[in-house]
Amino acid sequence: MVFARRITAVDAHACGEPGRVIVDGVTDVPGDTMFDKMVHLREQDDALRMLMLREPRGYPAANCNLLLPPTHPDADAGFVIMEQTEYPAMSGTNTVCVTTVLLETGIVEAVEPVTELVLETPAGIVRVTAQVDNGKVTGVNFRNVPAFAVHLDATVEVPELGKVRVDVAWGGMFYAIADASAFDLELVPSEGARIARIGEMIKAAAREQLPVAHPETPAITGISISQLSGPPHDPHAHRRNAVVVSTGAFDWSRPETWTGALDRSPCGTGTCAAMAVLHARGELPLDEDFVHEGILGTRFVGRLVEETTVGDRPAVVPTLGGRAWITGFAEYVLDDSDPFPEGFTVGDIWG
Repeated sequence: MVFARRITAVDAHACGEPGRVIVDGVTDVPGDTMFDKMVHLREQDDALRMLMLREPRGYPAANCNLLLPPTHPDADAGFVIMEQTEYPAMSGTNTVCVTTVLLETGIVEAVEPVTELVLETPAGIVRVTAQVDNGKVTGVNFRNVPAFAVHLDATVEVPELGKVRVDVAWGGMFYAIADASAFDLELVPSEGARIARIGEMIKAAAREQLPVAHPETPAITGISISQLSGPPHDPHAHRRNAVVVSTGAFDWSRPETWTGALDRSPCGTGTCAAMAVLHARGELPLDEDFVHEGILGTRFVGRLVEETTVGDRPAVVPTLGGRAWITGFAEYVLDDSDPFPEGFTVGDIWG
């Protein structure tokens, strides 16, 4: 059979958050760095992201990663992260999924009981340690790019909600973080619709009212994601969170568009951003575990291991530990007569 496009992928999830990994069908992408390759995809071949993440091949909470040959001499593999409305420079859950797929499928040779590898992301080099037992990756821990707080206790005006206090921090993406108790929210799956709507409203307001740019990579701009924080349910965790990712464009004049989708995991870069805020407040020292619980009760374990600077900003170097599981192997194809070569979205679930 002849198809216009044929893509092989491995599906996985990290503590509940799906992370599809493209392993064949795209040989390489132009660019001298992984960041350049990300920009090329975003500006020249965004059809790949839409094909893989929109219906009928994707759904609102899906993520996708494209494995690429590394450009850095120290890296074992490179990858570009694709989400519903953007190409994040870094993602914790996707890093855990990519590591698991690389080692369990043999793309990178696994060494038991511990495999060390270096991944090149658009945000930079990420050093990974994986626990491997009988060919299975039982844990992934990585040293993330530096995280830093940008705003503490800033106030934004949000339609319907009024004045909302937020912290803004970088953990690989820029997050607006708010306390769920301000909205009488319990961070449980049954409250998912309210959490997603409120979180997306806060993100949109913060993005408009609190412009931000990465000090060393000024092309990375804008708050792209929100996080609601609350007390943990597990006595061994420190906080519970719910991260809301955008599924489409936000229109202030149309309240029905004020929604997103929940990250099903405790969120890797979100955990790093939260730790940066706590450290900036003097509430989380170096070399102390921070157990972050997601809406499903799954947990990531973070730790701040070093103080540094990013540009002129005080920053911290976080590590993050979690686990992923492979859920399927698939070949995705595009027939040249398919009426939806870039997929589609329908507002009943996409927002």
